[in-house]
Amino acid sequence: MKHITTKYLSVILTSLLLFSACKKDFLELEPRGTELEGNFYQNQEQVFQGLVSVYDVMQWGNTGGYTMRMPLFTVASDDAHAGGSDASDQPSWVAWDNFTLDPYRGPQSGLWNKNYTGIYRANLLLSKIENVANLDAAFKSRVIAEAKFLRAYFYFDLVRLFGKVPLIIGAIPTSELYSQPQATPEQVYAQIEQDLNDARTALPATLPTSELGRVTKGAATALLGKAILYQNQESRMAEAANLFKEVNNSGVYRLLTNFGDIFRPDNKFHAESILEIPHSNNAAWGDWGWINGGEGNVAPQFVGPADYSGPIYSNGWGFAPITLSLVDAMKNDPRFEHTIIDGKAMKAQGATYNERYQNTDYFIKKYAPMKQFRSPVGTAELNWPYNEIEIRLADTYLMEAEALLRSGGDAGRAKFLLDEVRKRVGLGAIPVSLDAIYNERRLELATEGHRFFDLVRTGKAPAVLGPLGFESGTNEVLPIPQQEIDVTNGVLKQNNGY
Repeated sequence: MKHITTKYLSVILTSLLLFSACKKDFLELEPRGTELEGNFYQNQEQVFQGLVSVYDVMQWGNTGGYTMRMPLFTVASDDAHAGGSDASDQPSWVAWDNFTLDPYRGPQSGLWNKNYTGIYRANLLLSKIENVANLDAAFKSRVIAEAKFLRAYFYFDLVRLFGKVPLIIGAIPTSELYSQPQATPEQVYAQIEQDLNDARTALPATLPTSELGRVTKGAATALLGKAILYQNQESRMAEAANLFKEVNNSGVYRLLTNFGDIFRPDNKFHAESILEIPHSNNAAWGDWGWINGGEGNVAPQFVGPADYSGPIYSNGWGFAPITLSLVDAMKNDPRFEHTIIDGKAMKAQGATYNERYQNTDYFIKKYAPMKQFRSPVGTAELNWPYNEIEIRLADTYLMEAEALLRSGGDAGRAKFLLDEVRKRVGLGAIPVSLDAIYNERRLELATEGHRFFDLVRTGKAPAVLGPLGFESGTNEVLPIPQQEIDVTNGVLKQNNGY
């Protein structure tokens, strides 16, 4: 297909950057030139640089439109509106917010292109590494494990976003570029599981400071458990629970004492973080035409109050205002102050901001653009140094608790895990049930990009999102981008209802 082969083949062959190992963390990339693929992958250093190029895709938030995971996925749920200046500002966000998606309108092209670019790069590395002479055996084993993890990571996004997608795990002959069929979700999940099982046997449990940002055995194990949980097979819930327990009891991770410390840019790679995507302002980036070339996170710029003037935040663009539904759910919860900015309270203290489209006077706080972290170099809006924490210990605690109850497992341990998450923020013990766990997930993980998928996989989306326009049997997934269907002359089939 054009967008996952020819297009990205030309991009990668002509502009594959050579990246050095990092000064501060693994994914701080230092461009040093260009080189053709045919001349690349000749030695251990180039293999390592190729691996970094696969990791790099995880940072991307502007591939065919702004597709920053945390705010975009939050807008798809009942936790935030689209926001912005009006309904024509980022219409793909608005379309997912109110479920007016169609094959041309929505965030699907950006999400499709990003993930298949990552898969292409992982497949390329895996195909080339076997022909590189004199590689250290331990180095080779670890690079293969990381590439397989990353391929599984990108496919996990694709299968939960689109359902049936082409399953490509190797080089494609030119004659077959436009004839790749869609695999079933079951086939995609089977490949995800195989890659993660292969990866976790060769990944380290912990990392030295110089390698922060690389994946670990805990990340692979947690993602494997999550992939099994998302398949919703009750017969496999005990298997998922055991994987989460392996992570939770590993001794590598712990819940932070202060909930607010989880999200601070000056507290990266802390003890609660299991899978974290790093961002920095080291590139001093300023190219709006190729935002993905930088290392910064543009999401904080999006979610900050628009044209804010006051002592705490930098002015933002007013996207993803918090819904009153989430405000009401959290108003008496200790996590509110670390999750939601109360705009009315800020105004009462003398701050000002402009009320934009779908304004509620409540904004995302977990990665809001705080003045103290505004970049002094490059274009500040593109260089926010906020990492994305994709999986953390409280999340795996609650997923293990859920899997235990769904498998008929140890309810006492499930209650312990639920109570530990609550105890961290000063809340008391409550009776354990699936509804209690799902509610705790909403409060604990609010605005972190989990809510939409939790509603879909638990079957609660029609009731919760139906009043917002969600149609059961259609909006569980996004439409396949129409340009992908067109370029294959209809080999790809559109998802139901689109």
